[in-house]
Amino acid sequence: MRICAMNNVVGLAVFAVGIILLILGFNESQSFSSDVSRVFTGNPTNRSIWFIAGGAAAIIMGLVLSIRGFRKS
Repeated sequence: MRICAMNNVVGLAVFAVGIILLILGFNESQSFSSDVSRVFTGNPTNRSIWFIAGGAAAIIMGLVLSIRGFRKS
């Protein structure tokens, strides 16, 4: 019973970190350095791409952990 509750807490924390990473990634993709990179390469900076990809992965992992915790309880 305790482990299920811990999975819920960890899952929600990972989900929250994912939301923060997505926000940082979207802000980074709108920055001046990303605009300069987009002019020369056609793509935003690698940093913004990693923030967005990491945020999406963290959100999915957080949801999976939370749902698994709810299902076991």
